[in-house]
Amino acid sequence: MTIHSNPTHVTHGFGPVWDADSRVLILGSMPSPKSREASFYYMHPQNRFWPVMAALFDEPVPEPDPEIRSDFALRHRFALWDVIAECDIVGASDSSIRNAVPNDLAPIIRASRISHVFTTGGKAAQLYRRLCEPHLVENGITVPMTPLPSTSPANARMRLPDLTAAYQVVVQSITRTTTV
Repeated sequence: MTIHSNPTHVTHGFGPVWDADSRVLILGSMPSPKSREASFYYMHPQNRFWPVMAALFDEPVPEPDPEIRSDFALRHRFALWDVIAECDIVGASDSSIRNAVPNDLAPIIRASRISHVFTTGGKAAQLYRRLCEPHLVENGITVPMTPLPSTSPANARMRLPDLTAAYQVVVQSITRTTTV
């Protein structure tokens, strides 16, 4: 068995999930190969993002169908996208990301009610701070960002209840902006 360690240049391949009523934006780094294949967010069967969100909103885990999961996100007023539009990457390894080109977050933040950004994982937070935040500030947009732990199966040290507890701030932020 040959292990490929050469990075591949990949493009994101699908757009954000959001609408004018979105209150928070949840950003990953770059979709995994499984997510790029399905053209939707957090589609690796072992990624715990959707079980976490289902637990937060006290609902069953949405079926692994982009339309169903998009409806779930919009109904609960969270937008989904990624920090990176394209990069060089080995598989799904965030630590291998090189030559990252950021997505332009300004248009959807301006056209929605997004008042808080959350990143899933350390690399997404690092790249957001370095690549996205300066561009937002240049465009007169200041929005707080909170880094959250990765829901990836690679983050095995955090169990589902721990992730759900960490992600509770997402619901609090949505609720706070909904009642204001």
